[in-house]
Amino acid sequence: MIKLILLGLLAGAFFSSTFILNELMSSAGGHWFWSASLRYVFMLLIITAVITMQHGFGRIKALMKIFLQHWGFWCITDSIGFGLFYTGICYAADHVAGWVVAATFMFTVVASLLVLLAFGQCFDKKFIVYAVIVFIGVALVNISEGLHAAAITDTVPMSDMLLYGALPALIAAFSYPIGNQLVWQASHNARQRNTELQKTAELNAQRANIDINEQSEPLISEAYDLPATTYDATDLDSVLQSDNTAATSSIKNLTTRIPSIETTLLQNAFNKVWLMTLGCLPFWLFLSIIVRPDQPHPSQIINTLLVALLAGVAATTIFLYAREQAVTSSEVAGVDSTQASEVIFALSGGIVLLDNAIPSAMGLVGIGLIIVGLILFAKDG
Repeated sequence: MIKLILLGLLAGAFFSSTFILNELMSSAGGHWFWSASLRYVFMLLIITAVITMQHGFGRIKALMKIFLQHWGFWCITDSIGFGLFYTGICYAADHVAGWVVAATFMFTVVASLLVLLAFGQCFDKKFIVYAVIVFIGVALVNISEGLHAAAITDTVPMSDMLLYGALPALIAAFSYPIGNQLVWQASHNARQRNTELQKTAELNAQRANIDINEQSEPLISEAYDLPATTYDATDLDSVLQSDNTAATSSIKNLTTRIPSIETTLLQNAFNKVWLMTLGCLPFWLFLSIIVRPDQPHPSQIINTLLVALLAGVAATTIFLYAREQAVTSSEVAGVDSTQASEVIFALSGGIVLLDNAIPSAMGLVGIGLIIVGLILFAKDG
C-alpha cells in the first residue's frame, strides 16, 4: 500500500502542473477550450509514439481493435473521465485563480468514495473518516487562500467564484473518478468472468467424475421425497436475495452492463491512457461546434504541450498504473486520496513560479491535515 501511495503522490506532483500552467494561459488571454482539447490531441500523439517505439505499430492496431469492439463504452466513459473532467478544470481556471480550482477539485477525495459506494464497493468505515480529514484540510487551505484574496481585491464576487469556478471544478471532481472507475470495472468484470468460468469448469469436471463412479450404485437418501412443486432452484435464489435492496439490484444491473473487456493489454497503463484519450476526441469535436472558439495563441499551444507531457502522459499513466495495481476497495480509495497532494504541489509551484503569497497559519494547518490523512491511508490500507 505504501508503494501505491508514493506512486499516487508522484502523479499528484505532475498533475499540479495543470493548475499552474492553466493559470498562466488564462492570464495570457487564451480560450479555455484550447487549453482543454489540445492537451488530449498532444497526449494521443505522444502516447502513440511511445507505444510504437516500445511494441511496434502492431500494438496500435490491437488497441484500435479493442476500441472498435467497444467504441460506445470508450466514448461515453472517456467523455466523462477526460472530457467533462478537464472541461471543468479549464473553464474554472478561466474565471478564477488557480488555487480555487486546485482546492475545490480536491473534493474528488470524497467524491471517489461516493463513486465506489455507488458501484457497490465496500470498505472499512475508518477510510471515510480519513477522507473527511483530508477534505477538511483541503477546505482550510481553500478558506485561507480565499480570505487572503478577498483582502487584496474585490474584483471577483463570491457568487461568481462559486458559479464559474467552484461549480465546474466540483463537476470535474466527480467526473474523473467516475471515468476511472468505469474503466476499472471493465477490467474487473473480465477477471471475475474468467474466475467464474474456471470454477464452473472445475465443478463440471467433479460432477462428471462422480457420475462415472456411481453409475452402478443406486442413490440412497434418508431425506423425505418432496413434490416437484415444493422445491425450485429459482425459489432458493429468491430467498437468498430477499435481503438485497432495490438500489443494490440496480447497481448490480448497471455494473453488469459494463462490457467485460478480456485482454491483458489493459494491464498496461500506456495502453489504457491511449484508449481513453482516443475515446474523448469525439467529445472535443462536438464541444468545438458548440463553443466555436478563436484560434489559439502560440504560447498557449506550447504550454498545453507541457501540460500534455507532465499531467496528461506522466501523471495519468502513473496514477492509472497505481490504481490498476490496487486489489481491494480500500487500496483504490487510498490511491484516489493521493490526489489531495495536488493542492500542496500547486501552492508550492505558485509560490516559486508565480510569486504567490505563502499560506497563512490556517492554510498550513490544512496542509498538515492533508498529510496526516494520507499517512493514515498508507498505514491502515
